[in-house]
Amino acid sequence: MELFQYPYMQRALIGALVIGLAAPALGIYLVQRRLALIGDGVGHVALTGVGAGLLLNHSPVLVAVIVASLGAITIELVRARGRTSGDLALALLFYGGIAGGVMLVGLSDNTRALNAYLFGSLTTISPGDLTTITVLGAAILVTMLALRPALFAVCHDEEYARVSGLPVRTLNLLLAVATAVTVTIAMRAVGVLLISALMVVPVAAAQQVTRGFRGTMAAAMALGLFAAGSGVYVAANANTAPGASVVLMAIASFAVVALGGTVWRALRRRAAPAAAPAAEPHEVVLHRS
Repeated sequence: MELFQYPYMQRALIGALVIGLAAPALGIYLVQRRLALIGDGVGHVALTGVGAGLLLNHSPVLVAVIVASLGAITIELVRARGRTSGDLALALLFYGGIAGGVMLVGLSDNTRALNAYLFGSLTTISPGDLTTITVLGAAILVTMLALRPALFAVCHDEEYARVSGLPVRTLNLLLAVATAVTVTIAMRAVGVLLISALMVVPVAAAQQVTRGFRGTMAAAMALGLFAAGSGVYVAANANTAPGASVVLMAIASFAVVALGGTVWRALRRRAAPAAAPAAEPHEVVLHRS
């Protein structure tokens, strides 16, 4: 715990906790729409923004937010108009984004920074980066909670939502921008290659033990918060990569929750037949009467 007396570790912990809350709050909508891997595609586009920011000597995080948002909006418009399939749109994001990012980072003569964005670098978060992460993360969290009924309706059944009078296209674009912003701020925590895990794994774990959408969302956020905090703690004590530690803690949480849910359901099934013999005397009485 002594390491958390240092400002850089405090910034790392705060940044991880913010992302641990915001990422699952958005990820549950992506899972509902079966777009669990879109975070990877948007992350590759964000890497192009990072390269542009390094090349232009501007804040890589802010430039990445703008570039990733434009890319996500473009893909959503293309998907909505039916000009290409979702798989092809994601492929364009993957390959075009990573190629553009690597090329721009190479032109900026700052290739060492590439690893920080590919694999995450929580301990190098500056006060300015932490401010950006906190503000944008809070905005994402508030938006996902405030618009939960409308976003759930769009993700669950888009046609029904349109008939109900909801602004489906606007909500879809909002979700695309929110995905881009979340991916960009999470890039500093877990890296481009591990972004989707933090958005999806807590949701998948919560689904093992909850039923309603609201309960699943709350449980996913709690698990994301636990994975972020415990991951930073493990990284600080074991001297491991913080981003990888956070994701591994999320996967470990999924394994524990899934196993616990399986055991609980098995015990309930074994206990259920024990109540059946109690009805036999009544059946006999009814038969005699």
